[in-house]
Amino acid sequence: MHIVHLTTELAPVAKVGGLADVVYSLAHELSKLGHEVEVILPKYDTFDYNKAKNLKVHFRDLWSYDGHDKFNNTIWSCEVNGVKVLLVEPHHPRYFFSRGTIYGCADDTERFLYFTRTAIEFLFKSGRHPDCIHLHDWPVAVGSTLAKDMYLPLGFKCGGTVLTIHNMEHQGKCNAHNLIKIGLSGFNYLRADKYQDPSYSDVINLLKGGIEDCNAITTVSPTYAKEILTPEGGHGLDPCLKKNQKKIHGILNGIDTEYWNPKTDPHLSHKYQSGHDGCDEKLNKILKAKAENKRLLKERFNIASTKGPLVGCVTRLVAQKGLGLIENAIHYTIKNEGMFILLGSEYSPATKQSFLDIERSYKPKGTLALHLERDEELAHLIFAASDIIIVPSLFEPCGLTQMIALRYGSIPLVRKTGGLADTIFDVDNSGQPPEKQNGFVFETPDAEAIDNALQRAFSLYKNDKNSWKTLIANALKFDYSWGSSILKYVSIYHSLSLENRS
Repeated sequence: MHIVHLTTELAPVAKVGGLADVVYSLAHELSKLGHEVEVILPKYDTFDYNKAKNLKVHFRDLWSYDGHDKFNNTIWSCEVNGVKVLLVEPHHPRYFFSRGTIYGCADDTERFLYFTRTAIEFLFKSGRHPDCIHLHDWPVAVGSTLAKDMYLPLGFKCGGTVLTIHNMEHQGKCNAHNLIKIGLSGFNYLRADKYQDPSYSDVINLLKGGIEDCNAITTVSPTYAKEILTPEGGHGLDPCLKKNQKKIHGILNGIDTEYWNPKTDPHLSHKYQSGHDGCDEKLNKILKAKAENKRLLKERFNIASTKGPLVGCVTRLVAQKGLGLIENAIHYTIKNEGMFILLGSEYSPATKQSFLDIERSYKPKGTLALHLERDEELAHLIFAASDIIIVPSLFEPCGLTQMIALRYGSIPLVRKTGGLADTIFDVDNSGQPPEKQNGFVFETPDAEAIDNALQRAFSLYKNDKNSWKTLIANALKFDYSWGSSILKYVSIYHSLSLENRS
């Protein structure tokens, strides 16, 4: 099949968060199965060209609309680790994608509406007729409507559109004139069964319109598929989602096990076997390598040794990730003979200052280290060196951090929500057989709950080394690769293509 992904992020060349990793892994795995896969995204000035090969002009003089004017665009092609990538470069006086950033501009909705219209125009003008167009989140959700209402009458053929909701919190709100600017009859879509926001009758909600118009919806975990049907998880769109519930499929994301592999990881000085086959000798070698990586991390940040575990946190420092709970975890860890390393990014000035104040207060102890900027190499070292990785998210559609932690033999401590609930099973309270227990889980998003989970983890680490070793062995056995999940996507693509091309 021919599958086209429309996205605003792609790892490792244009990454802000987990969306980039998921789109890359999905495209890579589909390509390995023999499908023709293309990923289309904007040609950002921040694009990492060092990680792309064979960059060249693919299509010239592609004209697209912005208001009453037409603007020229160039389509570039390249390869990213074997994945075919197409980049949209607008020759537009507003320099939509030459801003030094992917998100955060006042006109983000206009930028991505223009990109999506241009991408669908390219598919049509270049004679492509994909079996499926796979749209990722609100910035490209209008792609379903453009394909169906604007280009299908002109002869464009497409098997169907899939919309993956990576995060319901972000929905893309604008006004009808923004749709008019890309050639749609904007006010015709300002209806309850189309793009009209449920809270504001004169507002266009791009994610809602995509939900209404696409052929299938996927979320990035089974639990998140249920959570978005509730008022708390649906962020105002739960009635719309309930109406379209038959289209929703909850499919757990996987991780790229070639990239996240402690046996071949180029960022690690001390590599070790991934997975565990029950052999104690192999497990001891893994533990020895992890200890060496811990030593290197502690030396790098001058972290003083203690009797307790090294707790790691690799995260964007935004509200969703449970900022107060991360602070609670730091306080508990330092006060209970532990060590803590935080790798944080995407923070506000106030958030940064709050964590710097905490770091300053514990400086005499020397057991807290902060690194507040994106650092891929350090992320790998933290996963390899830590005893515990915390993921205390207020909500988490899927989460890759906990899966990576398991692969590197670090024990996840997570809040029971979204994909975290689908992947981590508590040592004491999960009801799972011992061999399926792989971490520590708390439910209520408050200090008491996370402190209780940390207390249980610290107690096991300090007082029962054999049980801790068994827990690491369990963690290493879990396989959260794309194996079964990718086949579920293929099944959806195939059924849509058969249904809509017949």
